[in-house]
Amino acid sequence: MSKTKQKTFTTLKIVEGQIRGLEDMLQKNAYCIDIITQTSAVKQALAGIENALMEEHLGTCVINQIKKGREAMAIKEILKVYQLKRK
Repeated sequence: MSKTKQKTFTTLKIVEGQIRGLEDMLQKNAYCIDIITQTSAVKQALAGIENALMEEHLGTCVINQIKKGREAMAIKEILKVYQLKRK
């Protein structure tokens, strides 16, 4: 398993705990700002996962496509990554 995937699994476990914490906070009517702080932490963690996976994809899969003469496919995927990141 790649280093990126290992890190991703670890981060997803953390996010899973944060989500459970958010559910608990909502059930206990926690202070709104505290809940928003937690949701922000979840979004940042997911963005980090997304960045790492996209970087790995561009650095491996797309490069391999170019090496195999599939430049059009590589360009299409680069554009797709770019569009996804802009959302």
